[in-house]
Amino acid sequence: MEISSKENTHVFSNNTILPVDRSSFKSESSASREKPSCCGGIKIFLGALSFVYFAKALSGSYLKSTITQIERRFDIPSSLVGVIDGSFEIGNLLIIILVSYFGAKLHRPRIIGAGCLIMSAGTFLIAMPQFFMGRYQYERFPSTINSTVNISPCLQDKSQTPLTSLEKSQAKINAECEKEAGSSMWIYVLLGNLLRGIGETPIQPLGITYIDDYAIEENAALYIGCVQTVAIIGPIFGFLLGSLCAKLYVDIGFIDLDSITITPKDVQWVGAWWLGYLIAGVISVLAGIPFWFLPKHLPKPESRKDSNTSSEQSKFIVEDNNDQHKPYQQQTKIAEMAKGKSLDLFGNPVYILYLCASIIQFNSLIGMVTYKPKYIEQQYGQTSSKTNFVIGLINIPAVAFGIFSGGLVMKKFRIGVLGAAKLSLGSSFFGYLLLLSLFAMGCENSEVAGLTVSYHGTKAMTDYEQAVFSECNEGCSCSHNDWDPICGENGVTYISACLAGCQASNGSGKNTVFFNCSCVGTFESSQSSSAVVGPCQKGNECPKMFLYFLVISVITSYTLSVGGTPGYILLLRCIKPHLKSFALGIYTLAIRVLAGIPAPVYFGVAIDTTCLKWGSKRCGGRGACRLYDSSALRYVYLGLTLVLGTVSIFFSVAVLWVLRKRSSPQDETLSANGERGTCGTKSRKDHFVNSDCLIQSTYWPEKETRL
Repeated sequence: MEISSKENTHVFSNNTILPVDRSSFKSESSASREKPSCCGGIKIFLGALSFVYFAKALSGSYLKSTITQIERRFDIPSSLVGVIDGSFEIGNLLIIILVSYFGAKLHRPRIIGAGCLIMSAGTFLIAMPQFFMGRYQYERFPSTINSTVNISPCLQDKSQTPLTSLEKSQAKINAECEKEAGSSMWIYVLLGNLLRGIGETPIQPLGITYIDDYAIEENAALYIGCVQTVAIIGPIFGFLLGSLCAKLYVDIGFIDLDSITITPKDVQWVGAWWLGYLIAGVISVLAGIPFWFLPKHLPKPESRKDSNTSSEQSKFIVEDNNDQHKPYQQQTKIAEMAKGKSLDLFGNPVYILYLCASIIQFNSLIGMVTYKPKYIEQQYGQTSSKTNFVIGLINIPAVAFGIFSGGLVMKKFRIGVLGAAKLSLGSSFFGYLLLLSLFAMGCENSEVAGLTVSYHGTKAMTDYEQAVFSECNEGCSCSHNDWDPICGENGVTYISACLAGCQASNGSGKNTVFFNCSCVGTFESSQSSSAVVGPCQKGNECPKMFLYFLVISVITSYTLSVGGTPGYILLLRCIKPHLKSFALGIYTLAIRVLAGIPAPVYFGVAIDTTCLKWGSKRCGGRGACRLYDSSALRYVYLGLTLVLGTVSIFFSVAVLWVLRKRSSPQDETLSANGERGTCGTKSRKDHFVNSDCLIQSTYWPEKETRL
């Protein structure tokens, strides 16, 4: 008869251990007498699990770094990118209950290995559209694409363009429209991210419980701490990989790079976003290989042979084994017990208030982190490569150091539950207070004729679509849908050479120079009428503001992260031991459903409202945004983050008020000594200090990417 891993904790004598499987009886009994073998097995699993945590954190953070690249490549708005980002959480939720319930009864290492394969398959699927949707087409005037035909940008008479060239161009557009109309390739990115979520599901619950079951009890927290530390390193490499790939052109290896007329500073630039997904997929495959060779069970360490020293989890398992022999009538009471457990949990005001505070705060943090690269690019005129490099090398280490500092302060000063609530509240309050200062650290809008400034230099713009036309370009056959920016010598950006009224051009590619631009010459204080390819740079004050932003952003990331561990300790110690697993499950589920899925979507919708100039697809319809209103973007992005953060602070204050009301000076003293919490516990029997508590205190949902 095969015995499950739960039954291994039941001890029949001091000298014997119940075997887990007849086929493995000999190996396990010998291993139990050899302590090095036991330690070796758990350490191999620890190394493999750490690599898996690194792989999943790398791929997850790399997705965040490619948000703007995906938006431009597939010509989709930010709101749709938010749906793609949230699909990971949807995939996770689809099977979390099945994995949590059946996973412990099956071969846990192999389930984790299978999850890695599914995760890698999803990562590869995200990159697949690059190989099926053709080469990336950006908007450029024909004379800038190494054309031998000298065409005037301002087409006063279409007869200036040879008929054959017009026919070929129109035929090419029609062919591309037929190809594009047959598919929406971004769906594959969504499905791939959904698969990533499904594959990632078993890694944490099964990996953590496997270590907790077979590690020496006092070492379990250390092992899990090592895993979480490695998980912090993953996002650093993920964003650095995103920085490297963003420097490379999207079609590298498929076309001649000398023919590219845009630079990484152009809003139409798309890096080799797909390359990083191929690398991340290979890493996920390699990470899953060791788990196919690990055993279903490991020998129990010597310290867990005595039931008196077994963990809380093991004691509950023994009771479950005894329940198997109870009559059927007694087992029918399970539903009533579950109902009573739910009422007991949701009747705890501290838990409910903290749950509400966490949901709202994670809405704030998830939205902020998802669109932080876009905000830096649009607000400060930085390239995607530099943005990802800064986030990976500065912000994420600050988050890791903040989480570590929070745990260190809790241990150093022996802070109890009430102190943890104060520390968590103070961290959030000062973090969002620092975030408030970022309102003053923005850049002015770029001067774009017809959008942010008029063609005569005034800044009173109301009707953007109609304002792109002026007296200086009324004789040109221009389209207001084009986005092919040029920079006039007056420092103003023009939507296209045609709308700038340019009559001639010289050179090709990136070296194209436009002459006799009537709109450039009419601009006040203008001394020349020439222009070059590409938008003008933002004001001289913008680089300085970007530096200030980085400093405040790092300090804010650290401050908010300090409260992560104290907050989670507060959650754990304000619930009864037998409700702990259920409470943590509800907590994680609520964060994913009510924060992880909706936050990227409504943040994206809000950001879309600040767009001044939308791109247009070749077959018609609105594409990705080309230019944002910098001031409106700053107020929407930071304002939404701060409003949500402020609401969460009010709930945190309510948590502290309830704790103070339910605690007494004696409780606070005992809590500081680690004997009893301040959540209304009535006896030391209800208190729990075990490895599981220490393990969970290091976990902060998706802290790897919370900046």
